[in-house]
Amino acid sequence: PIRVDGEFVELNTKEQFADKRVILFGLPGAFTPTCSEEQLPGFESKFAEFQEKGIDEIYCVSVNDSFVMNSWFDSLGIKNVRPLRKSNLGFGMRSWRYAVVANNGIVESVYIEEGYKDNSETDPYEVSTPENVLENL
Repeated sequence: PIRVDGEFVELNTKEQFADKRVILFGLPGAFTPTCSEEQLPGFESKFAEFQEKGIDEIYCVSVNDSFVMNSWFDSLGIKNVRPLRKSNLGFGMRSWRYAVVANNGIVESVYIEEGYKDNSETDPYEVSTPENVLENL
């Protein structure tokens, strides 16, 4: 669930993404350095630019529970990007970095970082950056 006006609500992504062009990006975890200093704030700061390119909403997905996601978003002052969590996996394998642009639930483009594997020795952050997604809209 995410917090909306102080209340936790469950979202159905099929319904939430219907008739909208959205970006969904994944990251390894809340409060981690690259995620906190670059990726999430980058999508937040470029929200208006994404809207100019026809994006209605931006969602961030992670394996963290909703309490952690909401605290993380609050700590960074995130107002436009919405948190999602991988509820079926709980605290299992971490998410890889990626971004997806979907229009009415149909995937238009995918930006997946190279070298996907669990417990990776590297943390690539090039193709899923907000700058790269914005440039390719």
